[in-house]
Amino acid sequence: MNENSETTVLVTGATGFIAKHCILKLLEQNYKVRGTIRSMGSETGLRATFAKHISADDRLEFVPADLTSDVGWNESAIGCQYVIHTASPVPSEPPKDESEVIVPARDGTLRVLNAAVSAKVKRVVVTSSLAAISYGHDDYSTKVFNEDDWSNTDRPIAAYAKSKTLAERASWDFIDSLDDSPIELSTINPGYVLGPILDKNFSASGEIIRKLMRRDLPGCPDLDFPLVDVRDVADAHIAAMTKPQAAGMRFCCVAGNGTMQ
Repeated sequence: MNENSETTVLVTGATGFIAKHCILKLLEQNYKVRGTIRSMGSETGLRATFAKHISADDRLEFVPADLTSDVGWNESAIGCQYVIHTASPVPSEPPKDESEVIVPARDGTLRVLNAAVSAKVKRVVVTSSLAAISYGHDDYSTKVFNEDDWSNTDRPIAAYAKSKTLAERASWDFIDSLDDSPIELSTINPGYVLGPILDKNFSASGEIIRKLMRRDLPGCPDLDFPLVDVRDVADAHIAAMTKPQAAGMRFCCVAGNGTMQ
C-alpha cells in the first residue's frame, strides 16, 4: 500500500453516502484524498466522521465545488491521478421540474470530465446507477438486464432515472469526442445501496429504512429491490479506478434481489 501514498484521488460530492465509503476505503489503502463539497462548512463534520475510523488528516483535504458552477473544478483536479465522481442530485421526493435534477447531474459530470482532461488525470470513475439501465422498458419484469442496456428516456420515467441516464450517456459521448482520449472512463451502476451509516447524513435509500424503524409508515411495503452493500460499491469504484482492464467499461453492481419484508 505504500505505493499509493503519492497518489491523490479526487472524490466529488464528499458528503454523499457512497462518497464517504469510497473516501474511507481510499484512506485505508494509503491514498491521498481530495474531496469536493458545496460548502466548506461541511468540512469539520466530515473530518470528525472519518476520525472515528482512521487517523488520516494529513492525507485528506476538502475543496469547494458545485455541480452548477464552473468555479473550482479545474483547481480541484490539479495534481490528481484519478477522479471518482459520485456527486449527483438524489431527490427525496419527485421534483416539480425534472430539469432541477437532470441539468446539474449532466452538466456537473461534464464539468468534472473537462477538469480531469485539463489536469491530465489518468482515469475517471463515474457513479451511475441501475436506473440508467433498466427504466422505460415494457419487459422490465422479465428481462435480464446487463451493461449493454440503457434506460429509455423517451418514455415517461422518474426524474432521477432520467438524470442518471443522461449524465452517464453524456460522459461516454464526451470521451468519444476526444481525439486520442487522454483520459480513461469507467462507470459503476449500483442498485439499491444499503449499509453502515457513517454519520447523520445518509442516502435516500437509508431514509426508507429509517422510516420503517421509526414507524412512520403504517406497515412494511411489499416492495423488492436489487440490493448491494455500500462497502462493495466502494470496493468496485476503486477496482474500476485501478484495474487496467476496467477502462471503457460499465459495471452493474448488485448482490441479489431482496424484499422489504
